[in-house]
Amino acid sequence: MPLLTFLYAVAIFLGSFLLFLIEPIAGKKLLPLLGGSAAVWTTCLVFFQTALLGGYLLAHWMATRLRARSQAVVYSALLVAALVQSVFSLRSDLHASTSHPVVSVFMLLSGLIGLPFLVLSATNPLLQSWFARSFATAGAESSRNSEPIVPPYRLFALSNFGSLLALVVYPWLVEPRFSLRVQSSAWLVGFLLLVVACTSIASLRASRSRVAVPDPIALPTVSGGTPDVSVSGETDTSSAAPTGAHRLLWLLLSACGSVLLCSFTNHLSQNVAAIPLLWIVSLIAYLLSFVWAFNGPRSYPRYVMLGLLAVSLGSLGYMLYDQRFSMPLTVTIIFYCVTLLIACVVCHGELYRLRPAPEHATSFYLLIAAGGALGSILVGIVAPLTLNGNYELACGLVFTALMVMVVTWSSGILPRLLWASATVGAIALIAFQVRHDRVDEIVQVRNFYGTLRVTQTTEPPDPTVTRMLMHGTIQHGTQIFSDALRKTPTTYYAHASGVGLALDKCCAGRPRRIGVIGLGSGTIAAYGQKGDVIRFYDINPQVPSIARNVFSYIKESEAQIDIVLGDARLSLAAEPPQHYDVLVVDAFSGDAIPVHLLTAEAIQLYRKHLNPNGILAVHVSNLFLNLPPVVQEEAQNAGMGSLLVSIDDDDDVGAYSSDWVLVTADKDFLARKELADAGSPIDPIAHLRLWTDDYNSLLPLLKHQEFKFEK
Repeated sequence: MPLLTFLYAVAIFLGSFLLFLIEPIAGKKLLPLLGGSAAVWTTCLVFFQTALLGGYLLAHWMATRLRARSQAVVYSALLVAALVQSVFSLRSDLHASTSHPVVSVFMLLSGLIGLPFLVLSATNPLLQSWFARSFATAGAESSRNSEPIVPPYRLFALSNFGSLLALVVYPWLVEPRFSLRVQSSAWLVGFLLLVVACTSIASLRASRSRVAVPDPIALPTVSGGTPDVSVSGETDTSSAAPTGAHRLLWLLLSACGSVLLCSFTNHLSQNVAAIPLLWIVSLIAYLLSFVWAFNGPRSYPRYVMLGLLAVSLGSLGYMLYDQRFSMPLTVTIIFYCVTLLIACVVCHGELYRLRPAPEHATSFYLLIAAGGALGSILVGIVAPLTLNGNYELACGLVFTALMVMVVTWSSGILPRLLWASATVGAIALIAFQVRHDRVDEIVQVRNFYGTLRVTQTTEPPDPTVTRMLMHGTIQHGTQIFSDALRKTPTTYYAHASGVGLALDKCCAGRPRRIGVIGLGSGTIAAYGQKGDVIRFYDINPQVPSIARNVFSYIKESEAQIDIVLGDARLSLAAEPPQHYDVLVVDAFSGDAIPVHLLTAEAIQLYRKHLNPNGILAVHVSNLFLNLPPVVQEEAQNAGMGSLLVSIDDDDDVGAYSSDWVLVTADKDFLARKELADAGSPIDPIAHLRLWTDDYNSLLPLLKHQEFKFEK
């Protein structure tokens, strides 16, 4: 028995660790194919939670419908098939459709990790069900022989530890040090060890089993994206069958927690700070809430947590209401994550309170898993299709207040009034946000790639109209419709900026060919002169319509304007050499960095499309990341020179502070007085590795000092 217990411990820990390790690895492989949008990760969460539900259903079917020997054979066959798919998934020839990104995410993930993820999702509940049966048998023998036996819930804790360890280890130890291929290969070795451990357990169990058909047993929960947790052996004594109302509450409370996870993650990454790996912090809070709430009755002090929830939701609602309210960024992030933790602890604590008797536990856990998948679908798929703004966080507050009102309804009139008022207040917050977005708004649209909003303002007594394009909290273009500035490039693209100098000084008055990755409002079209050709690349199909019809840079440009839809790297790879004099890289999703546009392979592709002395202008303005050393490293690797050009705000011409790195093989251009006066040296980062498609890490680039300042 000690050997078998050791194998169970190894397999359960390794299964949880590998399950949570494959998520960021797979997400990192997909991000470049769909423009690096934050929505890619949210859609990945939908896949992960749906696949977890499928894995749990598979484990439930095997544990309750198959004989012990059949379970061993079927599970071993699935493990081998998953191993085969994992070997083939090491290939790098992946392609995505930017026209149907959600479908692409599901198809690509299915091809990359579909079967391994499904089998890993089924592994822990299945093994824990086997161990529970072995524990029951061994416990009877131990009572006769007075030998101690490891209780099953120790393995549940081990599973939780494996999940959280993978989540913490990846961004801090794995990604900064190893390439994607090495990561995938190491994961494959771990999966091979899991196959050996699990097939050994299956063989030993099948050989020892004398039971023809196993009885249905209570499986530990696998809740959409959560580690396996249990009720630690503490269950209700009543064996009454749960009612339909109870089953509905299981589903909705689980869905509420999942909605909160996804909506908080979206809001933090799009409207608070586009900090790399920030999604991991919110996911850790979500996982901890399950561990906390399901650790036993004493771990969830109900009225204390409900009081904390009321205070935190009220504070969060005020922050969403008062756009002028600000705190230091670090405090803001901590506040959001603590609020998420408290809200999820309440949702999952109420789930624990509503747990049924053991004979009904399987339906309980299945509905929890279904709720996790439902919540991620609501935020990741339904919200972008039905809402034209980022209102899902406020909707999550309504959902939370409503669910708490329902579960505390029997506690008396005061809790009813409190949570009914909170529900009404959260609904009023949504109405306020919608109304606030309509102030000065002339366009607001949303799709997979985020929310685009155009505002139009005037500053009396000056009747001049100013239009501004926003993606989340980031400005992507401004046009001042005065006679003097109507055709003047503004914001990050002013004449004094790096891209302005490149365009003004590159070609000595002859017609130019200009490529621009990232359309925005089309500001760079203002540089167009007769005979010029400017070719824009943009992944978001809603951007060209806004640039053409809401702003006038493109309409009034003297140059020939072409717009190519789709990811820029894929589009450029499919085109013959374009012989650009200047190629501008300015593709941002919110403030997120499309890493695949800054790798060594990307620079080689750009060189293919540049004239021999052409100029690559890379926009590197960023609050949280020090990007110039990355571009400098890429330039040196390609045998080219580089120069950083930074400017400050200039209200007279609508210019914003910006940082551009100019890369070219033309050393004479970089040595020109105008460039030398405007440029500055780039401070290297010690031990910075060259970015490639197979290796890149944002962690070494974080500007830690920026976290001191207010947003």
